[in-house]
This record gives sequence, structure tokens and C-alpha cells, in this order.
Amino acid sequence: MSRPPLMSVPHAANAETGPAPPETDPARAAGRVVADVLADLGGGHRGVVVDSPPGAGKSTLVVRAAAHLAAAGERLMIVAQTNEQVDDLIDRLAGKHPEVPLGRLSASGYAPSDRVRAHPAVRVAQKADDLAGQTVVIATAAKWATLQDGSWPWAIVDEAYQMRSDMLLRIAGRFERALFVGDPGQLDPFSTVEVERWAGLSWDPMRSAVSVLLAHNPDLPVHRLPVSWRLPASAAPVVSDAFYPFTGFQAGTREGDRRLEFGARGMGTTYDRALEEAAATGWALYELPARHTLRTDAEAVQATAALAVRLLQRGPVAHSEQGTAGVDAARVAIGAAHRDQVAAIRAALGPHGAGITVDTANRLQGREYDVTVVLHPLSGRRDATAFHLESGRLCVLASRHRHACVVVARAGIPELLDAHPSTEPVRLGVPVKFPDGWEANQSVLAHLAAHRVPAG
Repeated sequence: MSRPPLMSVPHAANAETGPAPPETDPARAAGRVVADVLADLGGGHRGVVVDSPPGAGKSTLVVRAAAHLAAAGERLMIVAQTNEQVDDLIDRLAGKHPEVPLGRLSASGYAPSDRVRAHPAVRVAQKADDLAGQTVVIATAAKWATLQDGSWPWAIVDEAYQMRSDMLLRIAGRFERALFVGDPGQLDPFSTVEVERWAGLSWDPMRSAVSVLLAHNPDLPVHRLPVSWRLPASAAPVVSDAFYPFTGFQAGTREGDRRLEFGARGMGTTYDRALEEAAATGWALYELPARHTLRTDAEAVQATAALAVRLLQRGPVAHSEQGTAGVDAARVAIGAAHRDQVAAIRAALGPHGAGITVDTANRLQGREYDVTVVLHPLSGRRDATAFHLESGRLCVLASRHRHACVVVARAGIPELLDAHPSTEPVRLGVPVKFPDGWEANQSVLAHLAAHRVPAG
């Protein structure tokens, strides 16, 4: 008799006995949590949840857990949210564990990327039956949802907080036990249709897969990775306090372990001053005069592009625990809230900014750079809408960097926040999200105030 889907059955009690004592060594603290996660995979639980702050080694954990289960003779499916994430996991898993038979389940129009083609042993197919001999099969949640039959003893769900609960319900019958890994502080699932009719319901499709999973199965073990290996010591406390107030984390490096230097001297411009502030402290706020503007604010767009170009012109060199290397365009990103802002910034960059990544927070999620330049979502606005106040959006934008982040914004955002307290309706049955966007924005802006460079 087949077992019912994971989301609909009671579960065994949590095997965890309470929080572990504080650990001052980041590597040991992270290693202990990973060991506990792997132990729970063999503990008889139907599901295990792992919360991961930005840059905590989430993908590394997914790869290690997959290899651990494969070595134990288990067949498993891995669920990612985008084709980009699938290809990245294939590259990581095939590169680290070439002995594991690996399959890539894809749609008919999929063309294998360079990362997949680099591993000839990886088999790509459109039907699950064609990958029956592969120990590990990886695909997007949307692709898994198209399957009519087939099951696996184990599943690993990557970026589980960005997965809608209705998508989990569609694939829950495909596996018996699962590991859910994701970042609870970043962007929630979104939809282009009105979803208020489901708000407060236990099966609200717009809630994340993890939140609905835990609502139905409160005794599942939940682990939290305690260290960010991406964020420097200058950024980890800021991001932790603003976006993870109850599940804080620490940086994997200490003050002074990372340095950003310039090969060329500046010319004393406000752009140079902002870049030098960011290199010295990890943060800079390039503040334009207060003004209500169009969304594609020409001055803000120009400043954002000019800062990134000026950064490259000064020949930045990054020193870190990984060694010393020049920061080229591929290691620089510009983030904004809207696609039209992204298009305007790309146009403003011109040929001098070739190779710089420019994208929205949604698409930058999960990616890492040495230096980022961010156009603040509330810059120049007359109001503070739910979209622009969403804490996950600012969290993504402020947590992509290994060395420094420069925020471009018009003056007056704190006053805007004070004038527009949250007016979102409070619905019964909807968990209150902490922190809310108002509080998170105020926290980040309070820190940036000490690194303010007024535009000339």
C-alpha cells in the first residue's frame, strides 16, 4: 500500500533536544549543524528543514546531502525552482561526485548549457523512464509537476522558501521523505494574479512550501545554518539584525580578513569618495537630493551606472581568504526593483560597463559578487507600497556582496517610512512576518547613515 503524501500525515516527534551551546569557531559551528542534518536524514523523519541565511553554503549542503543519500544506496529526486538552479546543481554535483549516476529531466525545448555539457556522464532526457537507471535526477518543480507516475524514496527541495505550496502539493506524491533547504529571509513566492481570496486558508497556494509544510507538520526537525561565508564581517551583523532578528548568524570571516583596494587613485569626485568609503567600511550610501521622481529616475540611474563604471576604472583588487584577485566586470552587479529600471541602467552603462550584471532582486537571488551597487527600492517615491517595502527584496539586494555594497538613494526615505506606516490588512490565519519591511528598511538606513556620501 502506498504511503500518503508528506503534507497530509502526522509525524514523529522532533529528535532535537534543544539548542547547542554557543560555538565561537564559525567552521565548527557550521560543521556541527551539517552533521546534525545528515544524522536526521537517517533518523526516520518524513521531512527535515534547513534554514540558510545568505551565503551559508546552502548549495554545498544540497550536494553533500545528495551524495550522502546516494552512497547509502538511496535513489532521490532534486527539486529546484529555475533551470539556472538545476544546471548549477548538476555542475556542482557532477564536479564534486562524478561517481554518482546523474540525470537531468528537462522540457522538450531545453538545450543543455555549457555547465551540463561539461559533464558527459550526465544524462539528459524528457521522460523520467529514460532516467530510471540514474541514482539522482534533477529538474525544476514545474517539470516534476508534469509527471503522471513514478516515485523516489527521497527528495531534496532547493530554495524551498521560494516554492509555492501548491507546487509542493502537486509533487508530494512523488517522494516518501524529503530535505527542504532554503532562505527564509528572502523573496516570497509571487503571482501575477490576485490571491487575496486564499489568504488565511491553511492551503493558501501563495504561502511558501516550507511554511505550509510546518503548519501541517509542526514536529519536523528544523536546523539553521549559523554562518554566512559570503557576507564579510562588515555586512553579516547588518543583514542579520535587519532581516533575521530571531535566527541571527555570524560571518565566516573576521574584520580585516577581506580588503578591497584600488590600483588607481581617485580624483576626489563624489563617486570616488563613495567607492573609497565602501572599500574602507564595506558600505556606502550615495545620497541624491530629496525629490519625488519617475520610477526610472534619470539622476539615480546615471549615478548607479557611473559608480559601477568608475569602480572598474580604478582597478579594484580583492584580498580574501580565497587569495588575491582583480575585480573585473563579471564580479560586479547592479540591483534594482523593477525591470524598466534595469533596462535604463543597462543603457546608461554603455560599452564601459560591458560584462556587469544588471538585474532585479528576483533574478539576483542566489547569486554572489565581490561588489554590488544597489538602487534603493524606495528612492524618489511618494508612497511606500507593499511591493517596495517587502523585506525580502531589500534583503536580496543588500546581501549579494563579498566585499562592499554601495546603495544609491534620494534623501528622505526615513521620512517617507514615517509618513506611510503599514496599512496592509491583518487577516486571521496568516502568520505575521518578521521583520516587516518598514522595520527592516529603517534598520538598514540607520546603519547606512554613518556611511553617507552626499552627491555633488
